[in-house]
Order: sequence, then C-alpha cells, then structure tokens
Amino acid sequence: MYCKVWHGRCSISGKTKVKQLYYYIINMKNRIITTIAILLAALPVSAQEEMTLSEAIHTARTRSVAALEAKQAFVSTYWAYRSYKASRLPSFYLQGDIMNFDRSLTLLQNPDDGTLKYVSSNNLQNGIGLQMNQNITFTGGTLSVFSDLSRIDQFGSNRSLTWYSRPITVSYYQPLFSYNQFKWDKKIEPKEYEKGKRNYLESMEGITINAVYAYHNLLLAQMNNNISKSNFENSGNMLRIAKERLQLGDVTRAEYLQMELRMLNDSISINETAVAVREAQMSLNSILGLDESFEVVPVIEEELPDVQMDYDIVMEKSLSNSSFSLNNELSLLNAESSVAHAKASRGFSFALNARFGLSQTGPEFPQAYKNLLDQEVVGITFSIPIFDWGLGKGKVQKAKAAQEVVRAQVQQSENDFRRQVFTAVSQFNNQRQQCMVSRKAMQVASERYELTMHRFREGNATVTDLNMAQTENDSAIRQYISDVSNFWTFYYQLRQCTLYDFIKGRDLEINVTEMIP
Repeated sequence: MYCKVWHGRCSISGKTKVKQLYYYIINMKNRIITTIAILLAALPVSAQEEMTLSEAIHTARTRSVAALEAKQAFVSTYWAYRSYKASRLPSFYLQGDIMNFDRSLTLLQNPDDGTLKYVSSNNLQNGIGLQMNQNITFTGGTLSVFSDLSRIDQFGSNRSLTWYSRPITVSYYQPLFSYNQFKWDKKIEPKEYEKGKRNYLESMEGITINAVYAYHNLLLAQMNNNISKSNFENSGNMLRIAKERLQLGDVTRAEYLQMELRMLNDSISINETAVAVREAQMSLNSILGLDESFEVVPVIEEELPDVQMDYDIVMEKSLSNSSFSLNNELSLLNAESSVAHAKASRGFSFALNARFGLSQTGPEFPQAYKNLLDQEVVGITFSIPIFDWGLGKGKVQKAKAAQEVVRAQVQQSENDFRRQVFTAVSQFNNQRQQCMVSRKAMQVASERYELTMHRFREGNATVTDLNMAQTENDSAIRQYISDVSNFWTFYYQLRQCTLYDFIKGRDLEINVTEMIP
C-alpha cells in the first residue's frame, strides 16, 4: 500500500490495497464526526448582522481605536497651531508686589568716606502694574507697554509715605543680525497645521484600507466555509450515486473509495474553514471596534463603480492634496532655517534697547501723577568674537551640507512617488477588467460544475472529471472575491495618496469644528 497523509488528507498513488484503504476511511469518518460534535458544542451564541462594505468602513472610521488615535493626534496639532496664533497676538499681564514687609539690618556704604555700616530697615512695599507685550514678526523684536504704581510705607522714628507712579512706559527690544524665530515660525507653523489635517485624512483612509482587507478576508473565509459545506453535501449525494453504480459495475472500488475520501476531506475542510471564519471575524471586529461576540455577515459586491483613473489628474491631486508635498516643503524650510540659525549663532551679537516713559513720585497719591517727568533710555549692546578657531564657520558649513542632503532626498522621493502613483493607477485601471473576467469565470465554472454533476448522475462523467470541476469552481469563487478585494484596496490607496473622492468627484475635507471639543 502506498498511502501518504498530510494534515488529515490522504492521497493514493500507485496500486492501492482497497481493503486497507476502506478501514482507514472508516476510522477517519468516526474521528470527523466526533470533532464536528465538539466544535458545534463549543460555538458561542452571537448576534448576527448583515453589513455592506460601506457600512463596515463607516463603522471603522467612527468606532475604531485607530480612528480615535488619529483624531487625538489632529487635536494635538490643532492646539499647537492655536498656541502659535496666540503668540502673534498681544499678551496682557497683571503684575503685583503685595504686602512686602521688610524689617531687617541692611549693609550700606558711605559714598564719601567708603565706610560700611548696618542700617535698620523697617518698611512695607506694595505695587501693582499692567503690562502688554507684542512680538514683531517682521523684525523679530518685542514691544512692551506697561503702567504701574507703587507705595512705600516707612516705619520707625522717621515715619513717611512715598508714592511712585509710571503712568506709561514704552520699551522695545530688537536683536540685530540674529535669528528671527518669529519669521520662521510664520513660514513653518501654518504648514505644520495643514500637514496635521492631511495626516488625519490619510490616517482615516488607512483605516478604510484595513477595514476593506479585513472585510473581504472574512467574506472569503465565510465563502470557503460555505463552499466546504456545499461540497460536502454534493459529495455525499455523488457518493450515493457512485455506490449504486458500483453495484452495476460502472464504478470501480478504487473510484468509489476516492469519492468517499473526497467527501471526508470536504468534511475536514468544514472544520478548518470554520476556525478561519472565527479568526477573520475577530480581526474585523477589532478594526470596527465591536465586541468579539458580534458577528458580521459580509455582502459580496454585485456591481463595481465605473471609475477610470488618469495618471496626470491623480498626480496633480497627489501633489496638491496629500501630505507628501508638504513634508518635502517642510523639510526644505527646516533645513533653510537651520542654516539661518547657524549663521546667526557664529558669535556676533547685537541688540537695541529703547525705553520711553513718564514718572513721578510724591508723599501723596495725587502728587504722583502731577508734573510727570519723562525718561528715555537707549542703548546698543554687542559681542564680537575675536578668535573662535573656525567654530562658527564649521556650524554654518555643517548646516549647509545637511541642507544639500535634504534637497537630494526630496528630489529622490519625488521621483519614487511618481513611480508609485503610476503603478497604483495602472493596477487600479486593470483591476476592474480583471474583476469582470473573474466574475464571468466564476459563473462559467459554476455552470460547468453543475453540468458535470448531472453527467456523473447519468454515468457520462468520471470521478476525476467531477473532482476537477469542483476544484475549478472553488478556485473561481475565491479568485473573484480576491479580485474585488484588490479593486477596493487599490481604489482607497489612490484616495489616500490624493485625498480625493473619485466617485463623488470632490476633495476630502475635515470638519474642524466637529472634532475640537
């Protein structure tokens, strides 16, 4: 006997001892019946709901953990942009120094003879002020306007009261020949925010692609399970016919056992595909954010949208809508900013300080605002390195070298991106035709299988013909589901890289007001 067993299946080659094969099949049948009973008893009771692909996609985009993560990532980007916008607006501060009591000995020096002595200090100081700061984007300077009032109560033998007011003081600080952080933030931050929006949309399309894959994976697993059940039923019917033909001498004992073996293998396939269905169901539920006891019944697509992609349009949308072009722009801007920062940090430091204001002091509150005295302070501070041994030049050259690398990387990434888009467009345009062909092949294979079973009932087809027709029918069904899955995967991949809905003919958008609490 030449009998080999792989994973519960048996193939017979050469001359077979029919009796030994018969007992092998009987033992296998008993084991299968026991296994089926155990599996059926262990199956949990779950709620079933038919769900189309579009419904599964909507559920994944609204309930999944990945969707929540994408939303929170965008919310973080949004508030970072809001902080940047706030930094460009005037900021107001209320400042104060309240109930500052000082009773101590203070060391003082006599300006005439230089002697030192401790003087008793016994006073109470109170002060309050309002200040406004405004960053100047164009120059990189800071403008400040403030007004304050302070009071000093002197205790002891020389008891006195002093008011000091500064109704208005304007000051301006301007770094010269330095790195202007405000200017670069104005160039970079809006692009970072736009990139955050596009990243969110692309993340949602990525969730859609995962949902499409898991949905069709479940559909294929359930179809395999249904095929196994149908094949088992058909094999049983054909086996009864083969038994009758065996008695008439039209079928040999070996052919009869081969048919019985096919039925047993089909029953084993039912168990295997049932496990695959459960795994695929749990995977889809995880993506959809559903409880594992929930059972989705997928629906196979009858009609596919008639969409034809044009490479030039897809490329245009990809460059204008996706985060790819923004990533490149930001890479170049950050490299340019690094060069500017290196040049400004070579050691040269110049800064302009200017202040103008009015002030007055007096023993009574009204006198602190009479006959105000003006005050002006203007000055330039600087620092120039005499010898830095090439440190500043080295920083600049390093930043320039990094900038050249970024430029080369951006150019290479654009070339690769164009090639990837061209491949994606070609795959999608071919896939719809492939789906039409595989659907027709599925119909032909199904009809051929039915005719072969009919011919077998009439004695005009062999067991080999029946097995071949069954195998081809199963393969055609699986191929069609796989092609439909690829169609939608290619479509949403193109949507992800273009952020454009080709079916509705409009750009994908994000509703910020609905997302921000």
